[in-house]
Amino acid sequence: MNITMAHGSGGASTSELIESVFAKHFKNDVLDRMEDSAVVQGSERIAVTTDSFVVTPYFFNGGDIGRLSVCGTVNDLLMSGAVPQYITCGCILEEGMDMDDLDKIIGSMAETAKEAGVMVITGDTKVVEKRGEFGGIMINTTGVGFMPVGVSLSPAGCKDGDVIIVSGYLGDHHAAILSDRMNIKNNIKSDNAPLSEMVSALIENKIELHAMRDVTRGGLGTVLSEFAKASNVEIDIYQDKLPVNPEVRDFCKMLGLDPVYMGNEGKMMCVVSKKDSEKALELIRNSKYGENAQIIGEVKAADNNNVILHTAIGGERIIGPLYGEGLPRIC
Repeated sequence: MNITMAHGSGGASTSELIESVFAKHFKNDVLDRMEDSAVVQGSERIAVTTDSFVVTPYFFNGGDIGRLSVCGTVNDLLMSGAVPQYITCGCILEEGMDMDDLDKIIGSMAETAKEAGVMVITGDTKVVEKRGEFGGIMINTTGVGFMPVGVSLSPAGCKDGDVIIVSGYLGDHHAAILSDRMNIKNNIKSDNAPLSEMVSALIENKIELHAMRDVTRGGLGTVLSEFAKASNVEIDIYQDKLPVNPEVRDFCKMLGLDPVYMGNEGKMMCVVSKKDSEKALELIRNSKYGENAQIIGEVKAADNNNVILHTAIGGERIIGPLYGEGLPRIC
């Protein structure tokens, strides 16, 4: 069975679609009321984020657009130090999309939401005419998280002597999507994953965190450039410390790609006080998805706001933000 325009009419076909796919997977006390808005318990300080996902193909090695949409939203909340609680699901479906594909995607969203500890509390579905290579589905998600007392993180919080930690291999998601798009056969899998466990471990153990960011579009180089500028500091990183899967490294050499600018969907970069850096690294490595974490550099007081990559042969390279489009579209 395929999606038809009638599924977006607001009538019986719409109700059938919602009941047979969305309500089945997202079942909970709040969503089951099927009201125009969800009324939930709140907090004194909340974090709110929204994102849209248009990746092609929507099934890829290691994940799919459903898992991706939850991970992307949850991780954005986590990077502010928030505890993710609620998520919305807005789907724009292309006429002709296979209903079984939709069921798999929404099921994947539900499984990932459960893993991340969030509840899908409301949503919306629209159907549009087929418009060429549309990808079949676009997903918009909004996430709400509660801020713990005393937690305040900012890209402007980097201080002289701080240590830079990356939670794992760089470029896995970007390489997986590009491999699918180019029909290149390999074992590279997307890293799309919710980072709830490792962030909770850092905060619960009172690690002195100054800034965090999930390393997505634009890659590590762009994130570090933004942090250096916001904090008015220099950031030094070391090429031989950057964690990259050997197969991804070979893939990059073959296509002339740089892992520093490749996107990820299950990796974070955090800036921590030097006194807590080894403990933070241990906590991340002992958390789900953090086994390949590595200390990659440090923050230095300077007015140049440069990110300097110290190469394996003893040279230095200034790392700026990504310019142009980082092909392919990865989220």
